[in-house]
Amino acid sequence: MKILITSGGTSEKIDQVRSITNHASGNLGKIIAELFLQKGHQVTLVTTKSAVKPQAQAGLDINIVTDVASLAETLEPLVKTHQVLFHSMAVSDYTPVYMTDLAELQASDDVSQFFSKKNSEAKISSAADNQVLFLKKTPKIISLVKQWNPAIRLIGFKLLVQVPKEELFAVARTSLKNNQAELIVANDLADIHDQQHLAYLVDGSSQELAKTKTEIAQKIYERVTKDD
Repeated sequence: MKILITSGGTSEKIDQVRSITNHASGNLGKIIAELFLQKGHQVTLVTTKSAVKPQAQAGLDINIVTDVASLAETLEPLVKTHQVLFHSMAVSDYTPVYMTDLAELQASDDVSQFFSKKNSEAKISSAADNQVLFLKKTPKIISLVKQWNPAIRLIGFKLLVQVPKEELFAVARTSLKNNQAELIVANDLADIHDQQHLAYLVDGSSQELAKTKTEIAQKIYERVTKDD
């Protein structure tokens, strides 16, 4: 099979030296990629420069992206040529629009004007004691996958923080339905530490527990390949 995997976390620029990012390491994507490679499948990994990656080897193609825009540009043609997508990347929900000092904001009668402004400096001045950063929502990449290729098998990932299990499962099933996914790997940040990575493989009727990244990879491998 031709397997497509996203991993790591995107980063959105504030200026040429600062950015908003997240702490996604890419470890789970790396483990999934290595398992499919060991089993003889072709793997394309879309990831970031700082994320951990498998060693270069036959059958592996690595594409580096930075922000949501470059992710969408890179992913669209790949989705059209692969059979399965594991979308484990932590994708930025917002991207910076404009950054200004508090005095400029307080002097304005129309806050909405700042969403149409752009910073011209390569490095925004740090002279002010208080800065205000305006953000806008980024496109939901997972929602575009089936538009790009209705036939691709989609496995999504959902991370929440300190919520009841019932809520975690409900959110996962909403994503499952809205994005026409085959499976959602759902976990709570509170259940992830050191060697533990509790996650639930959620489909339309059940949820299966996995306790480590290696077990997650093995269980989703078995599900994806069970009819081969």
